[in-house]
Parts: sequence; structure tokens; C-alpha cells
Amino acid sequence: MMVPVRVTLLAGGTGAAKLAVGLERQLPAGALSVVTNTGDDACFWGLRVCPDTDAVLYRLAGIFNHQAGFGVAGDTFALLDQLQRLGEPSWFQLGDRDLALHVLRSAMLREGARLTEAALELGRRLGLTTRVLPMSDQDVRTRFETEAGWLDFQEYFVRERLRPRLRAVEFEGLAEARPSPEAVAAVREADLVVIGPSNPLISIGPIIALLGPELCRERTLAVSPLVGGRSLKGPTVEMLTALRGAATPEQVAREYRAFASWFVLDRMDVDYRAEVEALGYQVLVCDTVMADDSSAARLAGAILGSWTPV
Repeated sequence: MMVPVRVTLLAGGTGAAKLAVGLERQLPAGALSVVTNTGDDACFWGLRVCPDTDAVLYRLAGIFNHQAGFGVAGDTFALLDQLQRLGEPSWFQLGDRDLALHVLRSAMLREGARLTEAALELGRRLGLTTRVLPMSDQDVRTRFETEAGWLDFQEYFVRERLRPRLRAVEFEGLAEARPSPEAVAAVREADLVVIGPSNPLISIGPIIALLGPELCRERTLAVSPLVGGRSLKGPTVEMLTALRGAATPEQVAREYRAFASWFVLDRMDVDYRAEVEALGYQVLVCDTVMADDSSAARLAGAILGSWTPV
């Protein structure tokens, strides 16, 4: 057994942000890096909003709003209320404390900082020892072709609440984008890269598209985002069914088999073990549900304690 010293987590969405907290609890300070998806970034009132990056920052800082599922705990919405009174749309909920981060990030970007530099500085100001790294400093935007036309990420998820039937997904700007140097270094230098339990198509997909060539399959492990045939948050099942024809742990494993040699299944999905092993994986079966920080730490401990290079 080899205990990894440096770990890099590929993260998008709630599940991977939870796992970041668990891994941080199990590793020495500074041993964890988190590469975040930027495909769902957006601009509101001239401010750069990075939902996946911010979810990781807020969770690691211990200020995430668990009740709302986004933003900062105990937030107020006075500024948004006033914007609504002035005739602005208010379907994207930005709290006052949350807005402070976006104001500061946007100011840094206007002054010439790269998106990665802004994220690292925000992490420093929040007191983090873990480095939170956007996948790219160039803009990549996830767009959805639906029966109602093309929609940006936040329009489809938040404003339309996923109602229009999904036809296709594209990543605008991906062909021109390059992974950030810090993200490349984090993947290359890691003893273990963990693909977090996020939507493989829209949360992890853009990261893999950029960093896939840098991944060492023998040092990469993927965690299934499915538990007993469902995803605990988000439309992973619906998207896999619509775009891949099946929403099973085996299908998720197929998405990653060129990049990972280990796969983590929830106990409820142990019946898929043989199918996943047939794809060339070593399989770890454990409880993957992260109801709180303690269970996230248990999952992280199971991963770190069981993994060995293939």
C-alpha cells in the first residue's frame, strides 16, 4: 500500500466540493489541490461568478450555505432586492456576502490578474491551505441545445430549471482554451488524482477535455456520482440517459476508462462491480454518501487507505 502525499481533486458541483473537505481532513496541510470546472461561470452586472470554484472555496472555508445549497451561510439579499426594484431580473440568487467575493474577483481580473491568480488570492484571504485552481484562465462556457433553443448553463439550470428537453451539450471556447499552468502542475505532480463524484458530462467533462493528456491512468481514481440508480444532487441521471442512453455506474466508468485505473462504487451498486472490473478498473466498494463533513472524511479515508498504483 502506498499512502499518497500529494493529491489533486478534479471537482465540479456539490459532491466533489464535499469530497474536497473530506480529503483536506485526511491529508497534511497544503497536500491537496483542487482543479475546478469553469464551464458554468457567468457574468452578472459586470461581475465574474464562478459557481463551482466558489462552492469549493466556501466549503473549505467553512462558510458554505448548506441550507440553500449555494452561496455563503447567513447571507442577506438586500442588493438583489434593490436591483429587482430597479427592474433587473432576480432569477439568479446572489447574496450580499457572496457578491463581495465576485466584486473582488472582478476587480482583480480588470487589473490584469489571471483567473487562477484571483482564485489563489481569494483562497489566501479565506485562510485556506488547499489550492483551488480553475481549470483554465481562458473562457469556456457550457451551452445546452434544448427544444427551446440554445441556453447557457445558468439559464438552463437556474432560470429554466431544466424543463426544456435536452438535445446536446457543447463547450464554447474549449478548442481555443488551454489548461492553466498551475492545474497542469497539480495533475503532473500528484501522487493521486481523484475524479470527484460530479456529473461526468458537464462538470468533469470540460476538465478532462483540457487536462486528459496530462493524466496518468495508473495514478488516477474516479468516484461514481450515482448511488442506487440516482444522483444525490443534479440531473446526472437524466443527462446520461438523454446523451448516452444509460445512467449506470458502468456508463460513468466508461466515460473515464481512458484516464483512470481505479473506480469507487457505492455499496448499493456492488452488483456493477464485475462490469466495471471488465472495463479494466480496480474497484473499491464503500459508502460514498457524504451527508456531512465526517462522512466525507470517511470516504476520503477509504480512498486514501485502499489506493495503490496499478
